[in-house]
Amino acid sequence: MPNILEKQVRCPTCKTVISCSGSLGEIVRITCPSCGFLGKVTFPQAHDSSIKVIEIQHLTKTFGKFTAVQDLDLTVYVGEIYGLLGPNGSGKTTIIKMLSGLLKPTAGLAKIFGNTLPCKSVMNTIGYMPQETAIYLDNTVHENLSFFGRVYGMSKEHLERREQEMLQFVDLSGWRDALVSTLSGGMKHRLSLACTLIHEPTLVFLDEPTVGVDPELRATFWGYFENMVQKGITVIITTHYMDEASHCTRVGLLRQGKLIAEGRPQDLKKSMRTTSLEDVFLALAGRKI
Repeated sequence: MPNILEKQVRCPTCKTVISCSGSLGEIVRITCPSCGFLGKVTFPQAHDSSIKVIEIQHLTKTFGKFTAVQDLDLTVYVGEIYGLLGPNGSGKTTIIKMLSGLLKPTAGLAKIFGNTLPCKSVMNTIGYMPQETAIYLDNTVHENLSFFGRVYGMSKEHLERREQEMLQFVDLSGWRDALVSTLSGGMKHRLSLACTLIHEPTLVFLDEPTVGVDPELRATFWGYFENMVQKGITVIITTHYMDEASHCTRVGLLRQGKLIAEGRPQDLKKSMRTTSLEDVFLALAGRKI
């Protein structure tokens, strides 16, 4: 059975939301029902189920008497966009911080590319974009990219090549020498993503990357994320926007630090006989829809 994904994109001409579906790796032609705009939508490539990028067993994190993450089991495969979905306080950021080495688990086991964490050797394979924009406002776009590249020990030649690639990737080529403080909020978000990818990581953690951005930029960012997967990067993304789940290969629904459901978005909705992942979450959380 083909792996059918659903996706919503925004028409670049009239901003109408267009729904479409397709198989993994498929390029689908779309037509805007409002203005007739013709375009293409690329669905992410199929992941290799034989290669595990992340393996988590009974992962737990407590802060005093508060349990932020409880007995989490999770596996992510190469080439997936895996979404951690849930409301604020559900443990999404805590999970990301444990996997990226910023927090030590209280209990349980986590592996990245077969290496048990903590493990310094995997750090250069990871990119982490925090929810807060972690760039230096008093430096230029070029200086920020150069700094993060040097942190990862990149050679001058490699860094120069990657800087050009990243500036083109996030559409900031014309702003290379601009102070970050002069950029718009959306441009700062795009620079933060470029700094996350500068060292060519194969696994990227994106913590609420679309919070506080307008719908058009959200659509642009999802285009970036899907392009990353096409290049062989595995993406773990946290969000509380349930509608963004349609972009993910698989999602894990979190509530109060526990994984309450996992699977392909369309399968989760089908199992609950609804077209809304928010309804799935509410039903599983024991609430009335």
